[in-house]
Amino acid sequence: MSSFRRDIAFAVRTLRKNPAFAVTAIATLALGIGATTAIFSVANAVLLRPLPYHEPDRLAIIWGELRSRNVADWIFAPGDLKDVMDQATLFEGIAGVRTGRAPLIVAGSPPQQIRTAFATPNIFDVLGVRLARGRNFEAEDGRPNPPAQIQPGQALAGPPPNLLPGIAILSDEFWRRQYGADPSLVGKNIQIGGGAPVLVVGVLAPGVELHFPPRAGMQRRPDVWISARINYEADVARNNVAWYAVGRMRPGVTLAAAHNQVDQIAKGLWERFPLKKTVGLYFRAEGMHDDVVGSVRPTIRALMGAVVFVLLIACANVANLLLVRVSGRERELAVRAALGGSSWALTRQLLAESLVLSLAGGVLGLGLAWAGVKLLLRLAPQDLPLIDTVSIDPWVLSFTIAACVVSAVIFGLVPALRASRPQLTDALRAGGRGMTGGRGALLRRSVVVAEVALSFILLVGCGLMIRSAIALNRVDPGFDANNLLTFRLGNMGVRSAQEAEAKLAVIRQRLAAIPGVRGVTWAGQLPLDAEPSSGRWGREEARADPSLYQQGQFHFVPVGYFATMRARLIAGREFDASDEVEGARTIIIDDIVAQMAFPNEPAIGKTLLARPGGPDAVPYAVVGVVKHLRHTTLAGEENESIYFQGDFGNSWLVRTSGDALAVAGPVRQALRDVDPQLLVTEMVPLSDNLSRAMAPTRFALGLISVFAALAATLAAIGLYGVLANLVRQRASEIGVRMAFGAQPASIFRLIIGQGMALSIFGVVAGLIGAFWLTRAMGKMLVGVTPTDPVTFASMTALFFAIAAAACWIPARRAAGLQPNVALRED
Repeated sequence: MSSFRRDIAFAVRTLRKNPAFAVTAIATLALGIGATTAIFSVANAVLLRPLPYHEPDRLAIIWGELRSRNVADWIFAPGDLKDVMDQATLFEGIAGVRTGRAPLIVAGSPPQQIRTAFATPNIFDVLGVRLARGRNFEAEDGRPNPPAQIQPGQALAGPPPNLLPGIAILSDEFWRRQYGADPSLVGKNIQIGGGAPVLVVGVLAPGVELHFPPRAGMQRRPDVWISARINYEADVARNNVAWYAVGRMRPGVTLAAAHNQVDQIAKGLWERFPLKKTVGLYFRAEGMHDDVVGSVRPTIRALMGAVVFVLLIACANVANLLLVRVSGRERELAVRAALGGSSWALTRQLLAESLVLSLAGGVLGLGLAWAGVKLLLRLAPQDLPLIDTVSIDPWVLSFTIAACVVSAVIFGLVPALRASRPQLTDALRAGGRGMTGGRGALLRRSVVVAEVALSFILLVGCGLMIRSAIALNRVDPGFDANNLLTFRLGNMGVRSAQEAEAKLAVIRQRLAAIPGVRGVTWAGQLPLDAEPSSGRWGREEARADPSLYQQGQFHFVPVGYFATMRARLIAGREFDASDEVEGARTIIIDDIVAQMAFPNEPAIGKTLLARPGGPDAVPYAVVGVVKHLRHTTLAGEENESIYFQGDFGNSWLVRTSGDALAVAGPVRQALRDVDPQLLVTEMVPLSDNLSRAMAPTRFALGLISVFAALAATLAAIGLYGVLANLVRQRASEIGVRMAFGAQPASIFRLIIGQGMALSIFGVVAGLIGAFWLTRAMGKMLVGVTPTDPVTFASMTALFFAIAAAACWIPARRAAGLQPNVALRED
């Protein structure tokens, strides 16, 4: 231990005498270690850290599939959910849950929007979370409401009769924010929406969250959890899907076994309900953590691979610096060896210097990582799961220490081994000028070739992401998002359909009268904002053969919707007043439906069967065909869309003549004038939805671009360093060549040629590596293949341009040497 301390002390003194070398090496390592630590902190939080539940590895999300209709993620109808809950014996419990938003009504205050979750009473037992106060849900809390005896057309002054009181448990954060952590709230009622009051029976422990994959569109932090009173035996219990299912497997049960059991339950439903066999209903169990992070795992792995490459390139650069430094210390090391210094002692001394450099780089890199994490949290997409849990925790600190030690070995071992076996005669004869032999030069050139290969692979990855971003920007969303203001409207406070219709007319009239407003409309879901409702549709022959039905997106929109959205009407007309007449069954379809249902023939006037509600599909007349509007993604294929004339939607859109946000104030005032109790939330431009849809690709592109630029810069510096050292070592040779008539241009070409030769070897190795490694980026790419020849060719040309720039300065210096000066340098 004492000898190790002496080695460290000697290394520190030696590095102090060479501050330029030390600062350069430490800064290079800090960049590599800092970038790697920052991305590892993301990987640790998202991919490695378990979900915050009791024994989270036993949790599984259960999905349905409609394989005959190409639907991968199907949620549960109440009756199907009950069958799975009762028959899945490999699970300790299975719970159903769905989330949404609702107004909280507080006497004397404007309503406010809160996040709600309706769940079966066993939800917290399944998740394995605890309460801080009060009691958990009980089985009785989920008893169904008795059927309400309401006459058709009856106006209700309050909630439906016979409605059992709702039972609610609050989140700790909501309890503290809204009620000041008042312990007396437990046992009291609160008013949510227009239904009966709900009784608060408990408060959750701090930090309880609901984790589902982003594609589910679930609220991660519900404010209020309400025990759902589900009637599993109702007439619509097998048709109206609404519930997500999560289960806790019994100890020792594998995910594969659980999956097989729920799949068998689905097949058992085929015999009782032939339609479920027709649609190809299957169930599958996915590990909860894997399902939550599955969509981002390829991106994070690719980013982690990219920063590891950056760290390796940084180590290679420092290794080259050390090789040059060792070359200058050959005489010193030879003398120490001649005086009895062992090879291990020399190796240990050089490794001590490497460790000091690496630890110093690690400390500085940790500071860069901290700043990088803060920046990542601001730039990351909103729906990146668990991103807000990223931090520099003990695991990340351990990783940083390990990265420092491994880096020290990587960049220090080869120079140390090289220095531990000095050629005494050659070193002493060199008179302190440093070795110019082939072994050291070959090592340095090999390291540069490796740097070039690694940085070229990153450049190719960057090029693929650039091509993806370009392709994404070219995707036609089907609407004009510019100058469109959106908001959500709730708490209408009406008692009948007629009153709602009158109030909606007043709202549209007031908004349309605002100066600068060019159109007002609403929809059930905004484009690129949520998973729309879906339903089955088909041609007339599907009535006799249900296997011919398709599953498409269903949307409910008013008259004037497509004009306000500036969607392209391909054929027919938009909805008009005739479609608002009771009993009118008209639809507008998109061009995908038109091609599927009526290939090579006009769709206008034809009839399609559709089931927007009720037990059976009924005929609708096609009155219009529009260009497909993107509702869920810009990056992939979407299901077809059918539009129905609807009465109300809580998502509103206001078309303006200028900046959408310029009318936000007047819009809020107009809504207050109509009804001060209206709940207005999420007022943002629709262009934000486009930006959010592009955010994952832009995020990955930004990070990979930074890493690729850093890698290419480090590789260019490494190439420059080797050539500059080569010019210095061969100065006398260049002087002799020029003394015998060599022209500066030929010397310039000689040095450029040697630099480009190293680049060619590195690029060839990089091409081979990129051909295989970029395949892992397949799920990140849009409109381009992982082996896109245009990208490979353009990045090859770009790197050769970078390499030529790196070679130019040493070549220019060599060409400008004076023979007499060069000969004296020997």
